[in-house]
Amino acid sequence: MLAMALAAPPDLSDPDVPVQPLARTYPRGLFIEPHEHVWGQLLYAMSGVMWVETPHEALVVPPQRAVWLPPGVPHAIRVVSDLQMRNIYLRPALAATLDATVQVIEVGGLLRELIVGLVGQGDSGEPEYYEALVSLALLELKRARRSSLKVPLPDDSDRRLMNVCQAVMAAPSLALPFEQHAENAGASVRTLARLFKDSLGMGFAEWRRQVQLATAVAELVQGVAVSAIARELGYSPSSFSDMFRRELGMAPSQFITG
Repeated sequence: MLAMALAAPPDLSDPDVPVQPLARTYPRGLFIEPHEHVWGQLLYAMSGVMWVETPHEALVVPPQRAVWLPPGVPHAIRVVSDLQMRNIYLRPALAATLDATVQVIEVGGLLRELIVGLVGQGDSGEPEYYEALVSLALLELKRARRSSLKVPLPDDSDRRLMNVCQAVMAAPSLALPFEQHAENAGASVRTLARLFKDSLGMGFAEWRRQVQLATAVAELVQGVAVSAIARELGYSPSSFSDMFRRELGMAPSQFITG
C-alpha cells in the first residue's frame, strides 16, 4: 500500500541566507504529496531512484541526476527505492540566475561533492569557505548538462487518466494490458484511449514506452544489465534492444551518459 507523507522543508524564512541544505532518508514506496516552495530547489539523491512529478511532466531520477525546480513549481515525489536525499534550496535571488523551467541535471563528480559538502557543512563553517562553496556550486549547476528524457503527464481534470498514468509509473512492465488498466480506472477502453489522445497527444502504448525508456535509462546509468532491465519491463532482451534503438537511435549497450 502506498505510504503518503507531507513535505518537510528546512526553514526558508531568512532572506539573508543564500542556500538551505536538507538531508533526509525516505523508504521505498513513499509518496510525498504535491507541494511547492518560494525558494528554488535542487533535488538530489546520493542513492536510490525517484520519480518527480510536476504539473506537466514526470522525471525519473537516478543518483547520477538531479532535478532543478524553480520557485513556485508544484511537485510530488514517488520513491522507487530507498533514498538518501541531499537537497539544496536557493533563495529567490539566486534561483533567478538558473533555469526558469524544470530541468534534469547530470551530476558529475565535482557537483556531487559540492552538494554533499554544502549539506554536510551548512552555514556553520568558515564564512569565506562557505560562500566559495555556494559560488562554485552555482557555476557547476549552470555548466552541467541537461537531460531531455521527460514523460508528459495529464492535468488533474480526469482522475481516471491520472490514476492509470501513476499505476504505469509504479509498475511500467507490459504485464498489465490496456483493457485491465481501463477496468481498474472505471473507464471503458474507448474512453480511456480518447483521454490519452486528447490529454497527452499520443496513445497508451506510445506513452508507456516513454515511461519504460525513462526507467531503462535510469537503470542503465546505474550499471544494471540490459537483460535484467528487459525482463523487468516485460521484454525479451532482443525486443527491448530493438525498441530502445528505434526510440533513441542507439542500442542500450551503446548508451553513453556523458
